This record gives sequence, structure tokens and C-alpha cells, in this order.
Amino acid sequence: MIQSPLALAAVVAAAAAAAFWLDHRFPSLGKVGASLMAIVFGAVLSNTGLVPASSEVYEGILGVVTSLAIAWLLLSVDLRDLKKAGAKTVGAFAVAVAGTVLGAFVAAVVYQSSFGEDTWRLAAALTGTYSGGSLNFTSVGRAVELSGPLFAGAVAADNLATGLWLAATLTAPVWLRRFYPPAEASAPRDAEARNARADHPYFVRERMSAVGTANIFAAGLALVWASEWLGGLAGVPAILWLTTLALLLGHSPWYRSAPGAMQLGSVSLHFFFVLIGILSRFSEIAAVGPAVLFFTLLVVGVHGVFVFGVGKLLRLDIGTIAVASQAAVGGPSSALAVAVSREWRHLVLPGVAVGLLGYAVGTYLGLGVGYLVRGW
Repeated sequence: MIQSPLALAAVVAAAAAAAFWLDHRFPSLGKVGASLMAIVFGAVLSNTGLVPASSEVYEGILGVVTSLAIAWLLLSVDLRDLKKAGAKTVGAFAVAVAGTVLGAFVAAVVYQSSFGEDTWRLAAALTGTYSGGSLNFTSVGRAVELSGPLFAGAVAADNLATGLWLAATLTAPVWLRRFYPPAEASAPRDAEARNARADHPYFVRERMSAVGTANIFAAGLALVWASEWLGGLAGVPAILWLTTLALLLGHSPWYRSAPGAMQLGSVSLHFFFVLIGILSRFSEIAAVGPAVLFFTLLVVGVHGVFVFGVGKLLRLDIGTIAVASQAAVGGPSSALAVAVSREWRHLVLPGVAVGLLGYAVGTYLGLGVGYLVRGW
């Protein structure tokens, strides 16, 4: 078993790098996405006993590294991209998020006797993660103080549910397409789709200067410090301060263009994904019981029925529904994987744009739903 903190950090970094390389090198694995591969690598390392169950390295990743990932990714969010995404995709994403909120309330009602005082915490964390991806899980989970064993079990259940829903949004369009308008009907010319993809910071290759990189690091660390300070001063959770301040700074004249923020944030986020896999130990899932898995699957199940049902009523095409749903459940990288694998090139940029919007709104929604459930 790897015990050295430096060696353990190197293994986490190597697992994240391998996920990125495989995603880039093999088109078939690119359909799965680097984030899911990073989680799988972490789970393999953990459940084979190669890495310990706890370490100061994990605390650092869950703490400052993840906070920096949130800050950097939000610095790169440009709400003006929603114009490029179009009203239809934004509307479908709103329907998807509404389905998540409904699912969280339904699951809280069904399983309140199983989790007691932790019901609202679990509902909050799952609302966050299924409104923009796993980054919001740790943000909201830390803010509501989700307990250690339940946190680990919920992370494992979230990973399983996210993987199952990724498979569902990849295959459902094949089986359900005759009931919905075809996604291909609104596809623009390939050249336009490629240009839109190339112009977005999620895909562009940045030339990062030493000065620019230093500025991004300084901004990220300053945002994390300011949010922690304001959280202790005003009583508002630090994660809400971090989300709000990062969005404001990212839309200021000084950081409206923040080269490198997306790349640094993505790398840091995939360290977190590897750690999610490491924390997904089968023994810990068994310790909290199957109820946490059923709670999670119920949230995703209600989300799915709602988004495909309302999407049918609104006459949305099957591609827009699938990509918007995956943007909510898995984040921008999962939405990208669905759009690319189904060859919906016109949905690549809109899927990433609304997925990044999920980073921005997921924390607010998660905490809002959690406090509503607690009060109710």
C-alpha cells in the first residue's frame, strides 16, 4: 500500500493524466469521458488496496485543491455563452434542473425515516450534483456537513447513478427517437459547428504565459481566502461566497478573458474525480446500507421521467433533451461525451455552455433545496 504523501499525490496526478490521455488518444474512450475514467481509476486503486482509506493528501484535495477548481472554473464561465447555446437548450436544461429538484423532494419524503436529520443534507448534496456535476457535490456536502461514512457512501452511489445515466442518455435516443422530433433537424453546417467548438475555452489550446498563470493562481487563492473569511464573518456558507465572488470577478473587465482558468480548473477537478473513486469503497457503501443508493437512484429516476416527459410535451428534440439532461447530471464533460458520441455536432457548444451554467447555479440550488427540506 502506498503510504508516502508525495507518492500518493503522484499516483492521483498520474491517474488524472491517464484519464485525459486516454480520452484524447482513443475516440471510443472519449465517448465515456475523462471524468468517468478518473473515477474508475480511483475506485480500482482504492478497492484493490493500493492506496489508503484516509490521508492528508485527500484532505488537501477536498479542501484547497477543490476550492481552487471551483474558483478557476467559475472564472472561465461566461454567461454570454448562453446566447450561443440558444433558448431551446437553456430551456431544456431548466427542465432538467427542475426534474432534479423534484426528485430530491420525492426522495426526501420517501426516505426521511431512514436518514433522519441527514435527509436534508443528502437532498442538498444530490440536488447540487445533479444540477451541474460532481463538483457541486463536494461543495454542497462540505457546506451542510454531510457525515464521513454517509458522504463516502453517497459519493459511491452518485458515481454509480451518474454512470448509469450516462449510459441511458447514450442509448435512450436510439430507442425513443421515433417519439420525438429528430435531433438532426436543427443541425447547422459542419464547418459552423467546428468553428463554434474551436472558439470555446473548453477546447482551445491556450498559450499560458508566466504572468498570466501567476495572475490566475493569485486570483484563485485570493477568492478562496476571501470566501473563507467572509463565511466566518457573515454566517453565509463560504461556498456561496466563493461562487458569487468568482462569477463577479470572472465578468469584470480584468478577468473577462482568463486564459488558462478553464485548463487549471479542469485538471484540479479531475484530481477530485480520482479522489471520488478512491472514496468509493465497497465496504463503506455496505456500512451505510443500500438506502443511500436507492435514495440517489430515485432522484435520478424522477429527473429522467420528468425531463423526457416534459420535453415530449414541449416538442423538444431527443438530442437536446439528452444533452441537457446529461449536462445537469454529469456536468459539461458528460454533456460533451453524449453530443460527440451521438454525432450531434451542433449540440457540442450548447451542452458545454449549459453544463458550465450548472457549475454556477448548482451550489445555490443544492443549499436552497436542503434548507427547504430541513424547514419542512
